[in-house]
Amino acid sequence: MTPRLNPVPFWFLRHGETDWNAEGRSQGRTDIPLNAVGLAQARRAAFALVDRGIATIVASPLSRALHTAEIVAEALNLPVSTDADLQEVCFGEEEGKPMGDWYDDWIEGRYTPEGAETFRELHDRGVAAINRATALPGPVLVVAHGALFRALRLALGHEPNVRTPNALPILCTPPASGAVWDVSPVSLPHLPA
Repeated sequence: MTPRLNPVPFWFLRHGETDWNAEGRSQGRTDIPLNAVGLAQARRAAFALVDRGIATIVASPLSRALHTAEIVAEALNLPVSTDADLQEVCFGEEEGKPMGDWYDDWIEGRYTPEGAETFRELHDRGVAAINRATALPGPVLVVAHGALFRALRLALGHEPNVRTPNALPILCTPPASGAVWDVSPVSLPHLPA
């Protein structure tokens, strides 16, 4: 049985850019830090999330997501908790390599790299992690990863194979009826000089 998301709105934020993002390399569980662009993106996201009523921040423990969450948390004056199930997918032998044609087949369930998680495994643990997060005082902000959000897009009733920009806050709202959630990115402000 496919796990379903709790019908509770939540915010999602993919971490800021890393050097491997800029180079088009598959990161997976390899713990690559934010680069200078990623740090600026995280600050801009934090600015955009002020006064949104966020009560709880839960992040992946990988440094690129955790550091992004900490930058937002400082602006919101909130603590950050972590959930290991919010970590990026394990891409096995593909980590560190350029993203390739295999990615589409992986999402479709036709191919899994040696030592990697299946897309279904990522989906199921991602849904479980979001459900734990949305059981906390809300609104909740989840700070995690791109492939994880592709799996969540499937759970939200959307096409999964869509790239999520780095550090773009997204409000996910359950439908009043039906199965398709509203997934609304927030306009990012210009930061003061």
